[in-house]
Amino acid sequence: MTGEPTSAEQPAAQSLEGVAPAAPSGTRSRSSKHPVTARTKARRRAVEILFEADQRGLLRAAQQPDELFEEALAGQDAAAERLRELAAERAVHSANHTEAPAYTRQVLAGVADHLERVDQILQTHAKDWEVSRMPAVDRAIARVATWEIVWNDEVDAPVAVDEALTLARILSTDDSPRFLAGLLGRIGDLAETLR
Repeated sequence: MTGEPTSAEQPAAQSLEGVAPAAPSGTRSRSSKHPVTARTKARRRAVEILFEADQRGLLRAAQQPDELFEEALAGQDAAAERLRELAAERAVHSANHTEAPAYTRQVLAGVADHLERVDQILQTHAKDWEVSRMPAVDRAIARVATWEIVWNDEVDAPVAVDEALTLARILSTDDSPRFLAGLLGRIGDLAETLR
């Protein structure tokens, strides 16, 4: 045998070209039919940086007794400033050694500028959920999408919701897309009144 497919095997081999490999038995595939655009990659990078900031405690208003009194008074302003500092650092120095796309920087600046209001909107419209109890990845995705829906006039609300759901399918739990669809759908319906 030469290792070459026989004529009987060729059609079967050719028909599988371009098909994603099946997920191992017992797991679900994380692939998405959504095209991966430059903006999708930029959103994902913004979510990753927001997730990092959240995990490092940079997005919480100062609540610990040993924190500086001035920082405690500044609350969300200090959290927004810490996010700006991390975003500036990650724009240049990241694990993949590439500069963050311009849209990533725009999203992070927008979220930082409106962080307190974004979290208020999420808290108001997340039925029976506290923002602080959401999975951190969902919280990061919701913050990006909320900023895009309410403040970014370049992105239509349905596009922002669809992008958020794509990221949730890739990065979060099985239940996250459904939860985020409901939450972001409510925010999208009221976007004009939320600014």
